[in-house]
Amino acid sequence: MNRPNNPNDPKNPDPRFNFGNNRFALIFLVVLMTMFIVFFFFSDKSVENEIAYSEFLQYVDNGDVREVKIVDQSEIQGRISSRNGELSAFKTNIPYYDGELIPKLRQKNVLVSGGIKAVSPMRIIIDFIPWFIGFFFIWFMFRQLQGGGNKAFSFGRSRAKRYTGDGRKTMFADVAGQKEAKYELQEVVEFLKNSEKFTKMGAKIPKGVLLVGMPGTGKTLLAKACAGEANVPFFHMSGSDFVEMFVGVGASRVRDLFEQGRRNAPCILFIDELDAVGRTRGAGYGGGHDEREQTLNQMLVEMDGFDTKDAVIILAATNRPDVLDPALLRPGRFDRQVVVDMPDIQEREAILKIHCSRIPLNPAVDVTRLARATPGTSGADLANMVNEAALFAARKDKASVEMDDFEEARDKILLGVARKSRVILPKEKKMTAIHESGHSLLHYYLPNSDPLHKVTIIPHGRALGLSMSLPENDAYSRSKGWLEDYIRVLLGGYVAEKLVYNETTTGTKNDIERATETARKMVCEWGMSSDIGPIAFGQEDEPIFLGKEIARHRDYSEGTAQAIDAAVHKIIDGALCDVRNILTTHRDQLECLAEALVERETLDDDEIRALFGFPPRQGSGTAPAGGGAA
Repeated sequence: MNRPNNPNDPKNPDPRFNFGNNRFALIFLVVLMTMFIVFFFFSDKSVENEIAYSEFLQYVDNGDVREVKIVDQSEIQGRISSRNGELSAFKTNIPYYDGELIPKLRQKNVLVSGGIKAVSPMRIIIDFIPWFIGFFFIWFMFRQLQGGGNKAFSFGRSRAKRYTGDGRKTMFADVAGQKEAKYELQEVVEFLKNSEKFTKMGAKIPKGVLLVGMPGTGKTLLAKACAGEANVPFFHMSGSDFVEMFVGVGASRVRDLFEQGRRNAPCILFIDELDAVGRTRGAGYGGGHDEREQTLNQMLVEMDGFDTKDAVIILAATNRPDVLDPALLRPGRFDRQVVVDMPDIQEREAILKIHCSRIPLNPAVDVTRLARATPGTSGADLANMVNEAALFAARKDKASVEMDDFEEARDKILLGVARKSRVILPKEKKMTAIHESGHSLLHYYLPNSDPLHKVTIIPHGRALGLSMSLPENDAYSRSKGWLEDYIRVLLGGYVAEKLVYNETTTGTKNDIERATETARKMVCEWGMSSDIGPIAFGQEDEPIFLGKEIARHRDYSEGTAQAIDAAVHKIIDGALCDVRNILTTHRDQLECLAEALVERETLDDDEIRALFGFPPRQGSGTAPAGGGAA
């Protein structure tokens, strides 16, 4: 850890606090103050006996004025004789141009002289202030260049910050889950601590480790843990810190960063958001030769030019590995790519336990159920959910955070803020209840659908109502049967409205879009249509520079396009027919569930099962798909 400069420590003085280096400035300040004192106290005193101009003319007419001094044609100073013969000084201002003044003075034999008004000390100070400011500005710049590490012209210097380890360190034990990622990083840390263990086997230290993962999965947290575990210097910097508006600054900062690493070897250099500077060259619209590419070229040279004896490891993180330059990812630069994946149910439970340990938790809170109820969430989402639950509990003046606080926090994060104050007409409320009942009821009659968790007609976000299902386990691939039941559940609201009111509302827009998109992917990407077969159509056209899908290749004929449309229609029409049969058969349950929703607004799975007499869920908080019948 760097030792801080102490102005009172003679062994480690700080030039900013060295009083001897400021001796010249102190002497200059003393001389300047002395000059001001001289001007104020030893300057000519102005005449205090001021008389009116008419009185002065009267003295002239009486012959009492002996001599005058006209100053700047606006002021007269002189002496007059009194009756006892003594002379006294006077002063008067000339209020207007008097052409007869000089002839009258000559006639009375008055001695006339001229002069200019003396400059006041305040005027001197005002005129001297710009010079004073300029002097101290030049002195300050000189001090910065000489003793301040050239801060004034440090555009090309690296902005990397050194991890000093002050306060509580983040260790690998503080990172829940991610066993494989921690293993890869732990090996790097161990290499830096005990390199002989690996070098005696002929192994070489990896030059670069790239952390790849979705936002919020803990890439930066793993880097902090790596810094806490490694007993070597750790420098961290963002990829956007390299690029500036000045040409050549990025490349200069790269050189300075790697030079800083060599001086402190063995060490770790961490670059966060690498895609800000490492995008594929030649992908910009403004031509290939720009400041960002010069910075990338310098980084490629510095990484490939490393000597293994330097023991400097580059650790970088990005959530867009697809846009990185291939030269940056080849062995010899980033030898390892560590995937930091979304947490599974066990890892989510471990993450929740870490964050819940920092809040007063009610013993009745089931962390396992919360982990199961948050599929597809990242570690950052879970941390935010725990914080929101604590905020909800604090608003209600509770002594501890309870399960309903977590439920409310999860719904807020995943579904949006509940708008309970919105006024909805009874007719529209009943139509929303019919729509959501059509979605919910299908979960109990489709064998491959996920179990229903809750249904509500309280507006969340842009939706007037919603039904939420929870998978029993984390799924990484989906079968054709699950996708078909998923489409059927999406179309349940549309069919329910058509069945009850013989018309539909605009609330079916999102359901139809998702159902159509899923059906088209089944046909064009996943080979699940018997009419089309396992052929992929319409590959994505994804410009690397933009990083977004903006178009699809039309790489098939018009006849194939008609066949694709027919296959999509076949899937949608079949799902509509199945849903219509189920809801028609159980229309009494559909209307009963809608009336319960209008009355109570929110129902969970247990309440619906009790309403229809369905058997309870089997096991601890889980139920088999399609469990329940009238």
